[in-house]
Amino acid sequence: MKIKRIETFTTRQLSVVRVTSEDGLQGYGQIAPYHANISALVLHQQVAPHALGADANDIEALVEKVVREEHKFPGSYICRAVGGLDTALWDLKGKRLGKSVSELLGGTPGKVKIYGSSMKRNISPAAEAERIQRLMETQGIEAFKIRIANNFANDVDVYPGRSEEVVRAVRKAIGNRAELFVDANSGLTPAKAIETGKMLAEYGVCHFEEPCPYMELEWTKQVADALDIPVTGGEQDTDLAQFRRMILMRAVDIVQPDICYVGGISRALEVAKMAEAVGMPCMPHAANLSMLTVFTMHMVSAIPNPGKYMEFTIEDDAWTNGLFTEPLKVEDGQVQVPQGPGWGITVNPEWLEKAEYQISE
Repeated sequence: MKIKRIETFTTRQLSVVRVTSEDGLQGYGQIAPYHANISALVLHQQVAPHALGADANDIEALVEKVVREEHKFPGSYICRAVGGLDTALWDLKGKRLGKSVSELLGGTPGKVKIYGSSMKRNISPAAEAERIQRLMETQGIEAFKIRIANNFANDVDVYPGRSEEVVRAVRKAIGNRAELFVDANSGLTPAKAIETGKMLAEYGVCHFEEPCPYMELEWTKQVADALDIPVTGGEQDTDLAQFRRMILMRAVDIVQPDICYVGGISRALEVAKMAEAVGMPCMPHAANLSMLTVFTMHMVSAIPNPGKYMEFTIEDDAWTNGLFTEPLKVEDGQVQVPQGPGWGITVNPEWLEKAEYQISE
């Protein structure tokens, strides 16, 4: 069955992709969030020419063909754009076969445990501790991730001492009733990251994400080798060869591809397989409540090496409000993987009507 039409519905932050096959069946996917209007242009101008008329069922081969043919434009925007195509095609395939994407991948669309992921550094330690304690008690969440250091700040904290203050405050609030993760967002050099990691160990932190600038694999490996706390990373990366190096050199203990950044489910699964081959967990990055979280729910319910928890943001991002007809809900620290065909969700028609429309056919 060939691809007949590719449509996008775009805002500055989000772009929903609809693919129609020659029999009229449609599948929905999503380009990676943030500057999605630029990625939508890439999809129509550089990805669609390779996809139109191609076999809608041969998803993995088509995605890799696009990346290969557009080799002069490697990296983020091509992968973000092709991820929109990939995820729409998986939805289309699921609808054609009457199965969820989880089932297509060999999984079961059951419930997934989540960790509550904070996106804030401009919040006081006391306020962060209060809201996390409240969510633990009201939603039954068993693990949380907070932000330390400062994004790409080369050892400069938000203010001197904040990292330890927020870790101390949150640990005091949750006690031993929940696990605690931290994310440095590439903020530290190796020496400072190792020093920070030893401090984190004193507070029982069990997940140290992206301690060093993400492209500096050797720096991150120094940290991973020096600490007992698992070091995690990979959300920013788009090159499968870079993931292979990261995994084989054990730069991280847990690998975290982002389905939308890396180029879709097909490429994220390749990362998970690389990790599985060396006994490494794969905990995909999913930092907002767009379709990305839905994709991730299906993936982690199917791969053999998921982490104990899946990331689920605790922020209320206005730009994702109203995207689905039924919002995702956390109950007893878990979310239900949608069970209908494909992704099992319905994109809100009203959201689509308000977005900028483009078509390639």
